[in-house]
Amino acid sequence: MTNERSINVKLIVRTSRNKLAFAVVNTANAEQPVSYCPYDVKNGITMAANLREAFRTVPLLQDSYQRVVVAVDAPVLMVPVDLYQEQERETLYYHSFPQSKQDIVLSYVLPNLNCVVLYAINRDLRLVLNDHFPQAQYICSSAPIWRYLHQRSFTGVRAKLFGYFHDQYLEVFSFQQNRFKFHNSFETTRTPDTVFYLLYVWKQFNLQQEHDELHLAGEIPEQTVLLEELRKYLKRAYVVNPAADFNRSPVTQIADMPYDLMTLIVKGR
Repeated sequence: MTNERSINVKLIVRTSRNKLAFAVVNTANAEQPVSYCPYDVKNGITMAANLREAFRTVPLLQDSYQRVVVAVDAPVLMVPVDLYQEQERETLYYHSFPQSKQDIVLSYVLPNLNCVVLYAINRDLRLVLNDHFPQAQYICSSAPIWRYLHQRSFTGVRAKLFGYFHDQYLEVFSFQQNRFKFHNSFETTRTPDTVFYLLYVWKQFNLQQEHDELHLAGEIPEQTVLLEELRKYLKRAYVVNPAADFNRSPVTQIADMPYDLMTLIVKGR
C-alpha cells in the first residue's frame, strides 16, 4: 500500500447487536468517494463468526487498510469528565448494564460535551477485529450524531429535544450549553410507544408545546404516522434531512446507510 493510499483511504466497520456494515472512504476518488456494503448477518451464529465470514466473502475487506475506524453501537453510560476515574470504568458500566459483564468496556471522550462515554464490545468480536486491524480506532457509533446535533442546538432561541432512531432503538437527548442535559434510549418499533417516550421526556423538562422544538433523525418507523401523532401535541416537530444538512453529499444518496455513519463520514469523529 502506497503512502498516498494510506492517507486517502479509510475503512469504517459499524457493528451493532445484529448488524454489520462496512464503508470505504477514498478522498482521492472524485467519482466514487464512498463505497458502502451492509452485511447480511446469519442468525444462529455469533457476530464474531459473522465477521470472520465477512472477511472471507466481502470484496471491500479483501484489500488492506492502514486507517480503520470501528463504530460500535451499544448501550452507553455518560460520565462527567470531572468525575471520571479510569480505574472505575468497568465497575460503573457493569453495574449499569449487568448483561455486559462478558464484554470489553471501552471509553470515548467527548470534550465539547464535557463527558466520557462508556460502551462495550463483545470480546470475541474485538479479538477478530484486532487480528485483522490491530491499529483500529474505536468510537461509539452515536458520537458523531451527538457532536453534530449539539452544534445545531445553538441555532435559534428555542429549546430543542432530539430523537435518533437506529437499530430498533430510540435515543432521546438534549443539551444545556456544553453538556448533556438528558440522554436515554428505548427499544421501540411501535408508534404509540415512541410517542409516549418522546412526550414523557418533553413533559419531564417542561418544554413548551407552542414554542420549543422536537427534531427526529435516522430510521424512523412509520414516519408519517408518527409525525401526525406528535403534531397533535407539539407544534414544532421536524425530521432532520441529511441531504439538506450535508449539502447533498454523495453519502446521503446511499440507500440504507445509517445516519450516524453518514455523519461520521461527512463531519468526522
